[in-house]
Amino acid sequence: MALTLGMITMDTSDATALAGWWAEQTGSHVVQDFDGGYLILAGGGLPALLAFQQVDDPTPGKNRVHLDLSADDLDAEVERLLGAGASLVGRRGDDNFRWVTLADPDGNQFCVAASAESAGLA
Repeated sequence: MALTLGMITMDTSDATALAGWWAEQTGSHVVQDFDGGYLILAGGGLPALLAFQQVDDPTPGKNRVHLDLSADDLDAEVERLLGAGASLVGRRGDDNFRWVTLADPDGNQFCVAASAESAGLA
């Protein structure tokens, strides 16, 4: 028997707002909305379901699970995300492999790297 990925879930104080932000960034859409307290996104650039769960007290500090995303044009995508409300945590890597750590409007960190094709890895 083996486990399979069901979805990736983020705790938040405003599930509707954060799900909307991520839907806009990934080109996905809400496929289920449980009274604004739990929303599930699918489609667009998401290879798995992404869920947002409203909680009274989100876990403080750095999140232990984060999204690793890819983009054909890393620098342009980072600038777009910053303009959409993400915040810069750090630019990482070297000439062989670069990625940027950002935080969404709720403070959840995620990374964006060059796609395998644009990085010459595919």
